[in-house]
Amino acid sequence: MVDPMKRLPILPAERALKIIAGRWKAIILYHLYEGPRRLSELRKLVPDISQKVLIQQLREMEEHQLVRREIFRQVPPRVDYSATTLGRSLEPVLLALCDWGRMHAAELDEVDRLVDCARFERANSGPIAKVGEAIVSTA
Repeated sequence: MVDPMKRLPILPAERALKIIAGRWKAIILYHLYEGPRRLSELRKLVPDISQKVLIQQLREMEEHQLVRREIFRQVPPRVDYSATTLGRSLEPVLLALCDWGRMHAAELDEVDRLVDCARFERANSGPIAKVGEAIVSTA
């Protein structure tokens, strides 16, 4: 197997885009920003993803140190996934991409086709919207 770091582009912007590329990675990270989750919880939170793809996306994010996988030695066995510090550092980037996507849709007169991005409340920030609610900045 090829070392995942050797497959990454040398241009920083291209590298970042490759690491966060994938239909589900941003959504999975949003849910992990709320706290550790079990695989079954993530499956319920992202019902349109197959278990195979969910596991694949989690493994890729774990390889790139965006997600931590913690195995608890108990019966039945338990595995929790959580966002690492590096993974959490992507939150403002993902929110900026969401904002840019809304702006782009507005330019093309396609805002009605969009679903709002998820924004999760942080310890030092004010109220923010959840998935499906209107996005309102309170900063």
